Amino acid sequence: MSGKRKRDGVGGGGDGVDMEAIVWQTPANPPEASDYIFRRGKRYVRPYYFEFISHVNNIDRWAGKTIVDLFAEEFKGRPYDYYVNAVKCGRIQVDDKMVNTSYIVQSSQKISHFLHRHEPPVLAADVQILQNETDIVTICKPASIPVHPCGQYRKNTIVGILQAEHNLTPLYPVHRLDRLVSGLLIFAKSADKADCLRQQIEAGLLRKEYIAKVIGVFPNEEVVVDANISYNAREGRSYVEIDDCHLNKALRGKTACTKFTRIGTNGKYSLVLCKPVTGRTHQIRVHLQHAGHPIANDGLYLSKDAPLRSAKGVGADRAAIETCELPISEPAKDDPYAEDASGEEFSIDPMCTNCPNLPPNGYDGNEEGLWLHCVRYSGPDWSYECPYPEWAHLS
Repeated sequence: MSGKRKRDGVGGGGDGVDMEAIVWQTPANPPEASDYIFRRGKRYVRPYYFEFISHVNNIDRWAGKTIVDLFAEEFKGRPYDYYVNAVKCGRIQVDDKMVNTSYIVQSSQKISHFLHRHEPPVLAADVQILQNETDIVTICKPASIPVHPCGQYRKNTIVGILQAEHNLTPLYPVHRLDRLVSGLLIFAKSADKADCLRQQIEAGLLRKEYIAKVIGVFPNEEVVVDANISYNAREGRSYVEIDDCHLNKALRGKTACTKFTRIGTNGKYSLVLCKPVTGRTHQIRVHLQHAGHPIANDGLYLSKDAPLRSAKGVGADRAAIETCELPISEPAKDDPYAEDASGEEFSIDPMCTNCPNLPPNGYDGNEEGLWLHCVRYSGPDWSYECPYPEWAHLS
């Protein structure tokens, strides 16, 4: 199933592009090696035309809104006028038909958004295959690359790269690592095998361990954080729930427990071995924040007062970094990727809110810090290579 198709009637609003000649990609299109460009240590994806498809459920908050208001409220990354023009020229359709800007969205309808898609660059590090067996693939995930399609990423993902460069598909993640986390990652080649391995993790037969660089002098004795975690999907961040007996209020978050052991400290930062007993979203990050020692370059959890991403129209990490005190460098003026915007290597779409500046909105290229390093557990005599050699002598 190729997923590529031409769309009649899309783009008739005088946007300067022959939309009938455009081949629109869908999630069915497999990434290809030719989709990637490597520049200055980063992996870029050539911008491409893509059809986003979503469905309005019977209880969806989308139902009853005008098509323009729906997009303007739910997807704040583009201005209101863009959505008005997109509806008028057929870039946004309902049930494969053009509608007017005052059209009221109903339940059980399909909404398509045709756009010129730009993906953020990631580090150009190779995705090393450590072991490729009949039903399992184990790889070393570099930092900055998400595991599977999410948000602005589809081809610039571990799953996409393995499919494009190693023809490994389908792959089923047994566990996940956050985008900025590096470490070992296990994929199953079937859904049944993935379920089997997940059950082993839940039963405690498989364990994951991480190394984090945190702010401050971490206690020398083992620290166990046993605190419920509540994840706010809309804001993209987790919160620790405090059990206050005086409030007589039941905790609604999921139980979560992490064990921390200090590896070393230089008086300003500490290296900490992290052993999650449970596996909740952002568990290590939020538990370290709760313990008073957040990960050193984790803008989202350095402060408990990070701004809401829904209000800023960007990702949670991006919203936090814009207001925290992490050093952020200015984008390079001589970035060859931006220079190529006028060349034949990239197509320019007059309606696109990213063209001719090819990097996506809200991305400044400075999110590639190594937050955590996953290490393999191999019994009582396990060992690891310290990611900070100058600290190797500390205890």
